Parts: sequence; C-alpha cells; structure tokens
Amino acid sequence: MTSSPHYIPQSDPPLPPWETLPTMYDLPSDNPEEPGLPDDFHFLQPLLLYLTFQPINWNPELVYSAADLNLYYDIQHPLWYKRPDWFGVVGVGKLYKGQDLRLSYVTWQEPANPFVVIELLSPGTEDEDLGTRTESAADKPPSKWEVYERILRIPYYIVFSRYTNELRAFQLVGGHYEPMNLTHGCLLMPEINLSLGLWQGSFRDIERLWLRWFTLEGKLIPAPTEEAVAATERAIIAEQEATEAKQEAAQAKRKAEQLAERLRQLGVNPDELDELL
Repeated sequence: MTSSPHYIPQSDPPLPPWETLPTMYDLPSDNPEEPGLPDDFHFLQPLLLYLTFQPINWNPELVYSAADLNLYYDIQHPLWYKRPDWFGVVGVGKLYKGQDLRLSYVTWQEPANPFVVIELLSPGTEDEDLGTRTESAADKPPSKWEVYERILRIPYYIVFSRYTNELRAFQLVGGHYEPMNLTHGCLLMPEINLSLGLWQGSFRDIERLWLRWFTLEGKLIPAPTEEAVAATERAIIAEQEATEAKQEAAQAKRKAEQLAERLRQLGVNPDELDELL
C-alpha cells in the first residue's frame, strides 16, 4: 500500500460508497510485516476448514471462504483492514461480481459480511485476537475484536490455540460477544446447519488435533479424496499466482499513470513520446 487510490468526487446527493470508495482492485491483499508467526499449521488448518465448510442449506455457488486475505471494513477509513486466518461467508458468490478472483474482501463492495471468523493464536497476536489489547487511539485502527464485534457484527468469532489446544468461541448477542458453550463437543451454528469442533486425526499425513466442520448432529463432514485435495491445492497455488500477477499489473499501471501525469505537468505529452518511440 505505497500509494493512495484515487477517489471519485462526490455528487449532490452523494453517491453510494460502492461507487465512490476503493474497490478490491485498489485494495489488494498486500503482505506487509505484521505480528504473528506464519508456519505450516497456518496453511494446513485453514485448508481443512476450507475443504469442510459446506453449509447444506446453502447453494454451494453462494458459499465463500478465504484464508489470510485482507478484510476491509470501514468506509470512513477505507485503507484500514484486518487479515483473518480464515473466514466464511454465505450469500456471496465465489467470484467478485461473478467474474473475477478476489484480491481482497472489501465489505462495502460485497453483499454480505463474513458469517464466521477464525483466528489461530500466535504468541504475537493473542492480545489482539482476544480483545485484551489496550483501547486504540481515535486515529488508530481498532482491534480485531472491536472490528468483528462492533463494526462488522460478525455472528460467530472463534479463536483456537494449537499450543494449548484451547478452543474459545463467541456469539454475537445483543450487539456484544458472549462466550459459547460446547454441545457434545461442538459449537452449534444452526443458521448454516453446521457445527465446529476439534477432531483427532490425520490430515495431509499429519496426525494431531484439528479444528474442522461437522453437521449439526456431530457427523464429520468429509474432506475430498487425496486426489481432490491435491487438485484443490494446485488450484489454490494457481489462484495465488494469478492474484500476484494481477497485483503486479495493477501496480505497473499505476506507476505508468503517475509518470504520464508527471510528464504532463512538465509540459510533455506522453502520447507524443509513444509515437516517437
């Protein structure tokens, strides 16, 4: 995020935010230095959640989930974002406006906010993830807890520590997060006919305690076969590469536009330079 996006001037009456504020093309998921310790678990655990997030009462084409993707949340501060380890949305297509892979999730450009967010605790993120961080200043971004609870009002917020295998869950009740209790070892989410729980088993040939999706009755939702998993992983890698290429192209275009504008300020017509070349 080295340059600020160009805003469309407001009209009278004002245009809606999805027409004037930055879109995902202006706000891609850059990879800035942030607290947390990326590791194999932060790849495998979101992958398992992705593979088993299958709300049976929703059309699969209207179920979306993402990991480590920038989540932009505040129309008053359009450059502020959080980067959940994993989140799921229902009522949203897999492609942005039905035609493009997402570079980020920009809430004012989308039909729905995330339904559930999952954070995987790291030593550097615990205070932020659990809402115990000191209240932020007025001109500083709020904590994840504040964003999920107060701004986006996400119905379910889950925090899991692989170091202690402790699972903590919160449900939005009356505008505030209240701790959730386990029912037969699972966290029930009746709105999507799913529950979330811990499972001791082998995923990608690694035996450990994993967080994964179940039916409301506690039946395990199977992940695809190993062949399908491999295909999914290849698709994820291809999607990441496509996203990186789009970001590089967008950055190159912005630099070219800035250079052309600078030349015009110096009295040089960049179009004439193109003709000479």
